[in-house]
Amino acid sequence: MPPSKPACPLETYVKLLRAHRAIVSRVEAGLPKCGMTLMQLAVLEAILHCGPMTQRALGQKVLTSPGNLTAVIDRLEAEGLVQRDPRPGDRRAVEVTLTPLGRERISAVFPHHAADIAAAMAGLSPAELTQLSGLLRKLGLAAAKA
Repeated sequence: MPPSKPACPLETYVKLLRAHRAIVSRVEAGLPKCGMTLMQLAVLEAILHCGPMTQRALGQKVLTSPGNLTAVIDRLEAEGLVQRDPRPGDRRAVEVTLTPLGRERISAVFPHHAADIAAAMAGLSPAELTQLSGLLRKLGLAAAKA
C-alpha cells in the first residue's frame, strides 16, 4: 500500500462537514415519531442531565443563538414540557426547568435517540471513537483560541 499523503486542512474540513451532515440526517430521521425537533430534544436532554439552567447557559450548552433558543423554549413551554422560573437571588435571570410531563417525555425519548446516535456512529470501533473524541476536543479548543 502506498504511503498516504499529508491531510489538507480544507479536505479534512469538508470530510468533517459531510460526516456531520450524514450523522445528523440519520439521527433526525427518527425524530418525527417523537414529535420533536433536534433542538427541542437537545434542550430537554441538557436540562435532564445538567439540571435547571438559565437561557444563556442553555444556549451555550446546545450551541444555538439566543433568538432561536427563545423560540424553542416558547414552544416547549406551550406544550407543557418546560417552565421558566425566576432564579433565586437574581431577579434578572430566569431558569428553565423540566415539568413532570417534560421529564417523562425526554426520559422516554432519549434512550431511542441515544441508540440512533450509536447506530450512526457504528462505523467506528470503540478505540476509534475514543481517538476521534480526543481529536475533536483538541481541535475545538485550538479553534476557539485562534
